[in-house]
Amino acid sequence: MRIGKRTVKAREGIDPLKAYALDDAVKLVKARATAKFDETIEVAMNLGVDPRHADQMVRGVVSLPNGTGRSAKVAVFAKGAKADEARKAGADIVGAEDLAEQVQKGEINFDRCIATPDMMGVVGRLGKVLGPRGLMPNPKVGTVTMDVTQAIKDAKGGAVEFRVEKAGIVHAGVGKASFNEKAIAENVRALVDSVVKAKPAGAKGTYLKKVSLSSTMGPGVKIALDSVGQTSGV
Repeated sequence: MRIGKRTVKAREGIDPLKAYALDDAVKLVKARATAKFDETIEVAMNLGVDPRHADQMVRGVVSLPNGTGRSAKVAVFAKGAKADEARKAGADIVGAEDLAEQVQKGEINFDRCIATPDMMGVVGRLGKVLGPRGLMPNPKVGTVTMDVTQAIKDAKGGAVEFRVEKAGIVHAGVGKASFNEKAIAENVRALVDSVVKAKPAGAKGTYLKKVSLSSTMGPGVKIALDSVGQTSGV
């Protein structure tokens, strides 16, 4: 496969075999985020788990100290007073059976989904649509709750949901290329810390294997685990 000139240039100065200290990795990634749009800074974490086993599933939510750089569009499944509360708290879309019908048709114009517990009978039928997109409300990550005001505030204020993929990898955005280096580094540490704390009971051997940082269009840079407060073999 032919590699474009832009990719070749972006890879210059990065040793693919070296694990860089977090601050150095952030500098390298930011310097190479040269697209015409504000690129997302992303973290990929390789974990020693097999998510096909229920006791090795990794999922959770983390509030990034410096936000994500984008305002999430939030949908809330609620009725009556709770629907009014959701609108007042700044939800972008509020509904019940009518919203479920839209979702069934594939009209998903939101980034986060919250539901009150009494709506889970309706929302539960949308698992095949919302599940694969990582949008299914879940009490473990605070998106099935009666406190819709707090849930909306969290979703819009920099809360990031993470979930391990089939290959044992967690991907998450931790900000924008326009963020300063300190803000990106703080967000990375917060994410890594939360994923480590979410280590499942069934995980055997080395849990945190590798962490790398990249921008939307840029190359990946490996991060030294000790620079994010972890030791190899966690």
